[in-house]
Amino acid sequence: SMQMLLEMEGHAVIVAGDGIAGLEKARSETPDVVLCDLGLPGLDGYGVARALSSDPNLAEVHRVALSGYALPEDVARAKAAGFHHHLAKPASLDKLREVLAAGP
Repeated sequence: SMQMLLEMEGHAVIVAGDGIAGLEKARSETPDVVLCDLGLPGLDGYGVARALSSDPNLAEVHRVALSGYALPEDVARAKAAGFHHHLAKPASLDKLREVLAAGP
């Protein structure tokens, strides 16, 4: 549903089912923004953020955690891993627009 909402807003969306696939797609597509769940199979979202941050070609990508893990310690851990923003699921379209417009 998030993909449909973003596409209706005029964004091109690429979807990956896990952290490793997400990194591969990010490396091949160099997106402007990565929306990433934290509880991914294999490589979790924290690992994805660290990998994006340490890759010179992807370090400037706007990284947004989108997760049900939304306690203060989850938000702090996401920021420490390299996410610029953290949105709790389900994120409102207005909040998503705000974060996307804000940039890193």
